[in-house]
Amino acid sequence: MDIINMSPYFKEEIWGGSKMRSEFGYDIPSDKTGECWAVSAHPNGPGRVKDGEYKGKLLSELWDEHRELFGNIQGDRFPLLTKIIDANDKLSVQVHPDDGYAALNEDGSLGKMECWYVMEAEPGAKLIIGHNASTKEELCEMIHDGKWNELLREIPVKKGDFIQINPGTIHAINKGIMILETQQNSDITYRLYDYDRIKNGAPRELHINKSLDVIKVPHVDEQVDSCEREGWITKLYECKYYRIWKGTLKNTERIVMNQPFMIGSLIEGSACINGKEYKKGDHFIIPSGMGELEFNGNAVFIFSSPYCQIFS
Repeated sequence: MDIINMSPYFKEEIWGGSKMRSEFGYDIPSDKTGECWAVSAHPNGPGRVKDGEYKGKLLSELWDEHRELFGNIQGDRFPLLTKIIDANDKLSVQVHPDDGYAALNEDGSLGKMECWYVMEAEPGAKLIIGHNASTKEELCEMIHDGKWNELLREIPVKKGDFIQINPGTIHAINKGIMILETQQNSDITYRLYDYDRIKNGAPRELHINKSLDVIKVPHVDEQVDSCEREGWITKLYECKYYRIWKGTLKNTERIVMNQPFMIGSLIEGSACINGKEYKKGDHFIIPSGMGELEFNGNAVFIFSSPYCQIFS
């Protein structure tokens, strides 16, 4: 059994840039590349296996045909999606629904819980997280009157910060920030505000009514404590959908697989895993049953796994 290496799927965006080429050596489609769907089984960004026994297979096909690679866990679709986002300009202010709302209103889609690891941030960079409205009525009034500076909450961020974004949380990535995002396997985003930008001669579509349906009022910050550490691995967060870890590799370390499977992203440096070379920007899946893996080098990884109680 081998590690499953993935080929990224790229998306051009109005706010995208060219940093993924210089940072990771990716063959991006243009200088407006905003998203790298690094490990994806979603039809809007289908990922394929890069090499090995399953070379060229869609991840969604692998999920359907070889569930043993993923611990034989249940589900009608691959549960997670890993992205890199390069914000060369401000992203729209947006909010995501939970599973219940998405299932009823978005043709059976999953909702979208997500989290961000800040890979790069310009000095003074800020993210929009949450709002200042006390009631739903106040929220509606401030949106109707365009009082965005009063409504939106900004927080300073720096490289290495970790942020959890629950469904119903207003959020936006601002210019000069690159993040690694782990999320539910969903592409449902409700755009609340887009800075009056024009694309193809018209403003981009907003989703005000659906946004108002799902925004949580008042906003409550999600507490994230990054203190659970075991050797070179630190658990960043755990919720009902995923577990997230950061691995800081120096010289030789090991992992014993006790998850249904793990997604790995090498975000700094380089390393060998079980003797095979990996570089910055590589993404892979460690399948179920691999046992102990040996890591050599100097690198930083972000790992994720679906939350399954049986594998705790």
